[in-house]
Amino acid sequence: MKLYNYFRSSASFRVRIALALKGLPYEYVPVHLVKGEHKQPAYQAIAPAGLVPTLVLDDGERLSQSLAIIEYLDEIHPQPPLLPPDALGRARVRALAQSIACEIHPINNLRVLKYLVRDLKVDEEAKNTWYRHWVRSGLEAFERELAQYPAGRYCYGDTPTLADCILVPQIFNGQRFNVDFSGLTRTLAAFEACMALPAFQQAQPSSCPDNEG
Repeated sequence: MKLYNYFRSSASFRVRIALALKGLPYEYVPVHLVKGEHKQPAYQAIAPAGLVPTLVLDDGERLSQSLAIIEYLDEIHPQPPLLPPDALGRARVRALAQSIACEIHPINNLRVLKYLVRDLKVDEEAKNTWYRHWVRSGLEAFERELAQYPAGRYCYGDTPTLADCILVPQIFNGQRFNVDFSGLTRTLAAFEACMALPAFQQAQPSSCPDNEG
């Protein structure tokens, strides 16, 4: 398999975590978003939407959208599972994952931040304030969701799930923007438990070959 991705992209980071948790080998193919490589014809021939990540399977089939890629991997390579065995548990884990992937990430990703600065003429501090506000409020909601379930080592239970794959990159990006994480007890406990695992360490941006330091 080939994973077209960018080291700092949270969506790419999610898929790297899932691949590492499942012990699946892949070729790392960097696509530099800041340099605009995702907009070049060569990449758009592979990914028409011009987004990362794209996973190219051994038979040449291409998959996009991080949550869809992770669920595909979980179906094809079910061990270790990233979703609970029961329908209710799966729905809860998907809801946790989507609360970050659909509610926080879309309004704070690179193209939105660049639009704020380039087109709306928002200054750097205002842009950062925007980012911190939406991440903080989104994670407060995430914390309230976690409180509805029995405490476990990770987001849902005592093994990493899809929700943890989505949470960890969001915390990493929040740290870059100095988001206030105070009071997010369950959320940070899950993050710290994840980062104690080799798979999460292996997938983090500092371990990527295109990491610029």
